[in-house]
Amino acid sequence: MLEYYPMVKHLHMTLAMLSILGFIFRWILALFGSSLLKRTWLKVLPHIIDTGLLVAAILLCVMLQQYPIAQDWLTAKVVLLVVYIVLGMFALKRAPNQLVRILAGLAAIAVFAQILVVAFSRSPLGLFA
Repeated sequence: MLEYYPMVKHLHMTLAMLSILGFIFRWILALFGSSLLKRTWLKVLPHIIDTGLLVAAILLCVMLQQYPIAQDWLTAKVVLLVVYIVLGMFALKRAPNQLVRILAGLAAIAVFAQILVVAFSRSPLGLFA
């Protein structure tokens, strides 16, 4: 199974980039109140990408036998992912006003950047190491 590691890792990284690019695109549409956000493909595609991203992440954990809780940097990624999701919900749908939408979107992008640094450095502190 380890022979598939490079392919699964590349898939995971590609899906992560598609996920953040899709978030930024939808966030910009939300900032401008675009009716494009009501399109079915813009509602469904992010779920497909994020599901693939999660499946690839689980496969990588199994392949490497490294799991959250046992590996502090993976635990940090999971916690940051939850924070990213909550901020993304505010940035796209739940913000009470435009300022909160902007701040939540910027914070979500910053948290995503922290997830990347944690992933590449394998340090739970990421940018703060």
